[in-house]
Amino acid sequence: MEITQHQKTAVVLGASGLVGGHCLQQLLGHSAYGKVVSLGRRKLGFAHPKLSQEIVDFARLDDFAPLFEGQDVFSCLGTTMAKAGSKAAFYEVDFTYAYETARLAREAGANQLLLVSSVGADADSLFYYSRVKGELETAVKELGYWGLHIFRPSLLLGERKEKRLAEQLAVRLSRGIAPLMQRTALSPYSPIEAQDVAQAMVRTAQRLEPGAFVYDSGTIYNLAHA
Repeated sequence: MEITQHQKTAVVLGASGLVGGHCLQQLLGHSAYGKVVSLGRRKLGFAHPKLSQEIVDFARLDDFAPLFEGQDVFSCLGTTMAKAGSKAAFYEVDFTYAYETARLAREAGANQLLLVSSVGADADSLFYYSRVKGELETAVKELGYWGLHIFRPSLLLGERKEKRLAEQLAVRLSRGIAPLMQRTALSPYSPIEAQDVAQAMVRTAQRLEPGAFVYDSGTIYNLAHA
């Protein structure tokens, strides 16, 4: 069932990131939401009548529990091994922070969790990145969300704040091959625009589907362009 008019509250984690930024903008423009709460380490640098920006200390999340009240939680938290600098720092962001925010939101009454994971997520993976993502997916399934929607995009395309020549060339090449891969059995591994991931997340939240669902890049693309 599609919701077209309502006054839901959305809670967004990771709004300063690539997917989270698009997600926030789409939520602010969506008639289903009367309030959008962005929880992060710093202000985003703009204002909007629907937007409530709250600064939280991720090392003391329980102190900020009242801020997690809302119906739909959009969790776009994540980093890379290169940015984190160590496995421990990566785990802290991609598992501990992501899990604890999902837990607090559920305890505050949230019904739906829309989580950005990654292609290849598997708790038994030999690759540390994929294993952590898989462990997070397993953990949030135990939180009791009425609707749990896990998005596993492949390579994310979009304008990043940090621009490196090699990355820019890779993005151009990926944008060229992505449409071809979408038509084949390789669609789960197809590069995808961050904006499409955000669009798929926001649309999925309006369908009111109980249960746990996992969406690969191909399915995400179809949801965004339906």
